[in-house]
Amino acid sequence: METAEGPVIVEGKHIVIATGSKPIQIPGFSFADDRVMDSTKALAISEVPKRLAVIGGGYIGLELGGMMAKVGSEVTVIEMTDGILPGFDPEVVRVLNRSLKKDKVNVRLKTKALGWEEGDGVALLKVQGADGKEEVLEVDKILVTVGRFPLTQDLGLENLPGLEMDGRFIRIDKQCKTNLPGLYAIGDVAGQPMLAHKATHEGEVCAEVIAGHKVFLDHKQVPAVVFTDPEVATAGMQEHEAKAAGFTVKVGRVPFAAIARALTTGESDGFVKIILNAADERVLGVTIVGPHASDLISEASLAIEMDAEALDVGLTIHPHPTLSEALMEAAKHARGEAVHVMNK
Repeated sequence: METAEGPVIVEGKHIVIATGSKPIQIPGFSFADDRVMDSTKALAISEVPKRLAVIGGGYIGLELGGMMAKVGSEVTVIEMTDGILPGFDPEVVRVLNRSLKKDKVNVRLKTKALGWEEGDGVALLKVQGADGKEEVLEVDKILVTVGRFPLTQDLGLENLPGLEMDGRFIRIDKQCKTNLPGLYAIGDVAGQPMLAHKATHEGEVCAEVIAGHKVFLDHKQVPAVVFTDPEVATAGMQEHEAKAAGFTVKVGRVPFAAIARALTTGESDGFVKIILNAADERVLGVTIVGPHASDLISEASLAIEMDAEALDVGLTIHPHPTLSEALMEAAKHARGEAVHVMNK
């Protein structure tokens, strides 16, 4: 490894690669420029930009862009595809679109950022719409959030003959082992999903393996959360993913407007959706958009890990009045037994 004093050789019986990931930089938008930010620079910003352009309508762009809008910035989201949050349930996207509109966030779909140049005290951002027409937007800052890539470059991995890779990721087995003896990898460098809680779990498993314990990565799902307003959280498969995987599904859906706690707190936008395998009513996935979705999804994660059926979730007594009742009611709805919404 390189140090201030020069190269140093570090020896060890076990070596763990956990170098993480960094934001993708696109041509024409260097993070070295003061006007251009990645997610790290955005979190350390000293003042709110009057006008902010966010390139990328995925979860990072919407989280940071939404936060900036709430503290007074005029936010424009530039997204190349035909919708924000690509890959998420269209019903979730509709809820978020309403919220973004309420916060006066301007979302430009099927639009490409071509480049920018310094103007008279502003950044002149050139974009191209779906019709091919080019337009110049005047903004104060540009936030680029088009994804992240694993930090597997410049590590000297080319000096490890035979190390198996999976694209840019390091290939590992169920014990976080690479194909080379004594070498492990965890976190973003070890594959999708590139999420902190997945990395933490892998780190714990890796440490136990090195300590000689017989443990494995044996999770059935990794929950994902989008910290927008309202929050979005998923565990297991979303409805369209389950159908694409060949399952015949039953779906239960309960709006937070039917949940007393949501009404009393004034946060009733959104819903809980549970997806079941129609053959045995086993829980395949849960999608939540609404208040405290990031907390509520843990019960769904446990249900999937334990192969719970809708009956298990529906018959579990939940305290009242709480937001967690929505999952219980969604499970009942999937079976035609809901109390607070009309059954199918």
